[in-house]
Amino acid sequence: MSSQIFWYSARAAGIVAWALASASVVWGLALSTRALGKRPRPAWLFDLHRFLGGIALIFTAIHVLAVVADSYVHFSLIDVLVPFTGTWHPVAVAWGIVSLYLLAAVELTSLARARIPKRIWRRVHFASFALFALSTLHALTAGTDRRSGPFVVAVVAVCSTVVVLTAMRVAASVRRRPTLVSAPVAPATRRSLASSASN
Repeated sequence: MSSQIFWYSARAAGIVAWALASASVVWGLALSTRALGKRPRPAWLFDLHRFLGGIALIFTAIHVLAVVADSYVHFSLIDVLVPFTGTWHPVAVAWGIVSLYLLAAVELTSLARARIPKRIWRRVHFASFALFALSTLHALTAGTDRRSGPFVVAVVAVCSTVVVLTAMRVAASVRRRPTLVSAPVAPATRRSLASSASN
């Protein structure tokens, strides 16, 4: 058991990191829709969203360090930080590496939200969708727990929830989009335009 402690730690930390990151995405979508009720909302709802993302980053770091410390596959630090440098399931591992950088970018820009333009923060925050998709791909292609029935059920349930909440958000955004109304044209302007067209 002691010889496999890092392997079990890597597996456990990876699953927890995926669950926390997914929960943060789901919670963020719920906040941006009316799933949690109308505004104003208590501040702790937003704090929980940020807390889930921050803890996900910590467990991701534990997952990476445990993989490097494990002696079964022999990952180097370069293998877990640079895509396609390792020999063990390089594509599946690459999904996880990109997810790590996306998670770090989302969390760091969220911490610096008060100091950066809102437009930049929003664009980086939209990377959460790619983060969720790639981390799920990583879990299903690299992890040995992909054959676990409860884990697969959890993945299907979370993915379905993300799809439904995303559809709700898009629908709400379309309803809020202002309709452009053409301004009335004065008679003198219409005569001038007609005269120009005839010439």
